[in-house]
Amino acid sequence: MTDDIRDRRRALSRRARWTLVVYAGGFLEGTCSHVLDLTRGGLHAYAAFAPLPLQVFFVALVVLDPLVAVLTLRSRPVGVRLAAVVMPLDVFANWYVNWPWVREDPAGLLRPVGLLPITLFGVFVVATVPWLLRALDGRGTRPATADLPVARPPLIRKDAARKSGPDGNGAPR
Repeated sequence: MTDDIRDRRRALSRRARWTLVVYAGGFLEGTCSHVLDLTRGGLHAYAAFAPLPLQVFFVALVVLDPLVAVLTLRSRPVGVRLAAVVMPLDVFANWYVNWPWVREDPAGLLRPVGLLPITLFGVFVVATVPWLLRALDGRGTRPATADLPVARPPLIRKDAARKSGPDGNGAPR
């Protein structure tokens, strides 16, 4: 990591740093899932159940998800903003393509894979984006250094020497 990244990380609270790590972990898991789908089924892995725009989106997630992960690990606000766009779209797309089986078997939502973790992670991202952006911008977090008063020398007026003569008018006697 460069010094710039270290400085940005040091300025963040522990909670903000962990939130960024959770973001990266979630998006890297999504990357692995989509890469696995494409490895098994090729570019048309989603053709059986998703319309063409969603197929393109799911394939694009192979690039978008790791991009979000890298940008968030580098503590970049643009990564959080991208996460705020990608994750709701991903949740919507997954609900759209899985809606038929959700209607048939709503209890299937309780499985620890599939829609439940995607939806929970999406809610987490949407709920934490405003706070995390404030933290990355330096607002709403504790200061990175102690907020100590700075000792300043007293102000000296330029004409102070003239007024300090024996009679107060600065004229020498």
